[in-house]
Amino acid sequence: MTDNTNDLTIRPITGPEEVDLFNQIPYALNKEVAEDLAAGRRHPRWMWIALRERVVARLAWWARAGRTEPMVMDFFDFEDMSDGVRLLREAMAKTLPADGPKPEYCRFVAPDWRDSPATRETVEQRMSALAQTGARLFVERLRLEWTAGTPIAEPTGRLKFRSAGDREELIELMAEVLDGTLDAYSRADLARMTAAEAAAEQYESEFMTFTTPREWWKIATLPDGEPVGFVIPARNAYNPIIAYIGVVPKHRGRGYIGEVLAEGVRTLAAQDVPRITASTDLGNVPMARAFERAGFVNFERQIDMTWDS
Repeated sequence: MTDNTNDLTIRPITGPEEVDLFNQIPYALNKEVAEDLAAGRRHPRWMWIALRERVVARLAWWARAGRTEPMVMDFFDFEDMSDGVRLLREAMAKTLPADGPKPEYCRFVAPDWRDSPATRETVEQRMSALAQTGARLFVERLRLEWTAGTPIAEPTGRLKFRSAGDREELIELMAEVLDGTLDAYSRADLARMTAAEAAAEQYESEFMTFTTPREWWKIATLPDGEPVGFVIPARNAYNPIIAYIGVVPKHRGRGYIGEVLAEGVRTLAAQDVPRITASTDLGNVPMARAFERAGFVNFERQIDMTWDS
């Protein structure tokens, strides 16, 4: 499975012994590649390189452990755009099913990437190369970080919190929270399924992969027990995270989101974690402001692109 035309060799890596070769191009996620391979989140056949004596372009897909098909393309780098496009077309043709949807593309970039001409050019060239294969920008997201020692807002007494152990209750609340959502992925889900179906799908495909205690998941209620919202603190394969947070429509606009978020942070901080990460759409201004008030800092942006077919 190698293309050697025009002195450019295009092929997948042979195995873990070529991780250093793949990592010749710098990127923050390089440090995770070896562990991902060992854990089954990556496979050599999903990791492609283009060489002219050295690596001049590369790409790779990722999936949760146990999945047999890639879920996200999270590496794509090149020195020359034409090499990058050639690599992209060949790797996609030989890795992905011809008649199925293509995994989305996700890239972490600097929070101020538009302010630096050199950084902006690199990001936009990458996006342009992907566009040549039919990809389009889906959403830009804020990646946020809370670090140990950052103050956590004290409870006001307006809300009570209890564990969210009941699947059906949580899915019902998730479906309710989707009403009026500003999240691009949730809006896309609602265009093809009901809110209840979207909530159940996320619960099964994401929440059920967390190995951290379910007791961390909290439902916020008024003193009389009426649910106001919920927060899902957890740990994924890399970091402690706020996986999901929401307030039901009838209780929005009263400042409850900050109290719900603080409870999620408090739950994780009690485990002596050094940092907590979260993300929200650039356009979801109310949620971004809630994270900022809670002491989260925007340390990266995330560019997500998708293919229509």
